[in-house]
Amino acid sequence: MPPPAGSQAGEPSAVEGPPADPKICTFSICAADPETGEVGAAVASLYPAVGKVVPYVKVGVGAFCTQFYSNAEFGPRALVLLEQGMRPEEILAELLRNDPRPEHRQLGIVDMLGRTANRNPIGAPANAEWWGAASGKYYSVQGNTLAGRQVIVDMQAAYETTKGTLADRLMAALKAGEDAGGDHRGRLAAGIRVARPGTEGLHVELYVDKSDDAVNELVATYARWKTANPEQAKAAQPLPQKTEPKP
Repeated sequence: MPPPAGSQAGEPSAVEGPPADPKICTFSICAADPETGEVGAAVASLYPAVGKVVPYVKVGVGAFCTQFYSNAEFGPRALVLLEQGMRPEEILAELLRNDPRPEHRQLGIVDMLGRTANRNPIGAPANAEWWGAASGKYYSVQGNTLAGRQVIVDMQAAYETTKGTLADRLMAALKAGEDAGGDHRGRLAAGIRVARPGTEGLHVELYVDKSDDAVNELVATYARWKTANPEQAKAAQPLPQKTEPKP
C-alpha cells in the first residue's frame, strides 16, 4: 500500500500547524477479524480525499487511523510497531512520546488479537464541537467536529449488528455515522481500505475524493464493486486453526 500523502495543506484552524500536520476533522472506524485475518478501516470528512490520508491497514497486523491534526509518519510506524508485537496502548504512547502537539491528535488502533486503543484531541478548539471515541470487540471508532455523541453510538451499533464481511460492517458503520449527523460541517470525501489474507495489496480500496454526498456515493460505489466482483465480495474463509504439537 503506498503511503498516504501527508503533505497536503490543512484547513484553516485556530492553531497554526506545520504543513505535514493537516487538520482533518472526521469520523472513522478501524477493525480486525481474527477469525478470517481481515483488517480494515473506513472514514469520512469534509477534508478532500480523506480516505487516502487517515486509514492504514496491513494484513495479519492490524489497522490504524490518524486524524484531527494528522501525522502521515504515524501510520507506517504504527503498523511496524504492531508487527513487532507491541501492544496498541504502548504504540500510542510511543508515537506521542516526543510529539510537539499530542493534545491535537486523534488516533485509533486495533491488532489481530482484538486489542484496541484510542487517543482524543483534548486540545481541539470550541469550533470543533463534539469529539470522542469508543472501542468494542475487535474495533475502534473515533471522530471529531461531530454533530454529537450519537455519531459514535450509532457507528458502534451498526458495526456490531451488521451481518456479512468485514467490509460490509465497516460500510454499515460509516453510513450510520453519516445518518447520525457525522461531521457537522458536511462530508466531502470518504474511503474504505480492507486487507485480506491471500490477496496481494488491498482487497477493497474505494474512495470518493470530492462529492456533495460522499458517504452515500461511497455506499453506492461499494455496492457496484460487490456486483462486479462477486467472488471477491464473498466472506473470507476462516484461517486454519493452529494445533499444539503432541508431547
